[in-house]
Amino acid sequence: MKYFLASERARFWILVAIVSISGFSQGMLLPLIAVIFEQDGVSSTLNGLSATGLYIGIIIVAPFMEPQLRRFGFKPLILVGGAMVIMALLAFPLWKSVLFWFFLRILIGIGDQALHFSTQTWITSTSPRHKLGRNIAIYGMSFSVGFGAGPLFVPLVKVFEALPFIISGLLCLLAWSLVFFLRNDFPEATAGTMGAKATWNRFRTALVVGWVAFLPPLGYGFLEASLSAIYPVYALRQSFDISMVSYILAAFSAGAIATQLPLGELSDRIGRKKVLMLALSGGAVSFFAATFFETNALLTLLFFVVAGMFVGSTFSLGISYMTDLMPRELLPTGNLLCGVAFSVGSLIGPAAGGLFLEVTDELSFLLLITGILLTLFTIIAVKKPNQQLA
Repeated sequence: MKYFLASERARFWILVAIVSISGFSQGMLLPLIAVIFEQDGVSSTLNGLSATGLYIGIIIVAPFMEPQLRRFGFKPLILVGGAMVIMALLAFPLWKSVLFWFFLRILIGIGDQALHFSTQTWITSTSPRHKLGRNIAIYGMSFSVGFGAGPLFVPLVKVFEALPFIISGLLCLLAWSLVFFLRNDFPEATAGTMGAKATWNRFRTALVVGWVAFLPPLGYGFLEASLSAIYPVYALRQSFDISMVSYILAAFSAGAIATQLPLGELSDRIGRKKVLMLALSGGAVSFFAATFFETNALLTLLFFVVAGMFVGSTFSLGISYMTDLMPRELLPTGNLLCGVAFSVGSLIGPAAGGLFLEVTDELSFLLLITGILLTLFTIIAVKKPNQQLA
């Protein structure tokens, strides 16, 4: 096969397209299953716990991912990960069961980890420093575009319950097929990179050097998963229509899309920490303000747009921040830990959100999100300037 799409520019946009379709499948799957389970009478706690399957899969496979990337390269991991996601998506209509769907979510988590870790590391390893924020912002924006479009397909469940799963699987197949046109590549290596002891030492060094950069992905994972998996349950209990819930979630992603690139370029100029603090504080204020108007669907949608404009970039900003802090040979490790941090937050988000709904009757669900964002803002704000590179 001729690699007629093997230029760096073509490779970048193929990777962006893959991440966009992956974001679409995730953005559709979380609220879709949450709505189906809510309509079937599944408790919000079990609903939230079921959503954690995706992130359990990511965490389970994470320790094994970096050695495989260094051994086989970027392309094979993307192909294997994409194939797992496609097969799992097309298997959902085969049997409607909380346990079976939980298992399929674990498989999707494993596939997504391979896919995102490979594409993310490939981009950060090959981007010049002066364009790093821009390229990662485009990467994050592509995921947000897909993630934002995903909830819009949830109402298709009214036509035919299996239809959204089939559409998502076919779109993933289309994007996945483009990978075959790419030439394989490998991350930068140093002596002794394959041993178990060397792997552990890289993890330890990366945690010491860049722990603060892993907090934004952690917080964004909590935010995204809890909003996608639990907020639809909360909104339905506020008597919102399913279609309106989809529009609200899509509005959040639309806000993120609008500011991903400007915030990424701004971080190239004034530093990641300043932009991260702006994003976290602005998001906290937006979600807190929304608690006063959450019975009004249109105003809620507006506040979600504004919140997305602020916090929709926290994951990509965290990756850029990590890349500033890490030596180049530790970029695969740093990218892997960003993914793990995101997954831990995503794992906690639906479970904590579901429990929050169970034990609180009068408090707004959005107060939980506000508290998480303010906590992250405080930690990053008190980080001593002489301990960071950007």
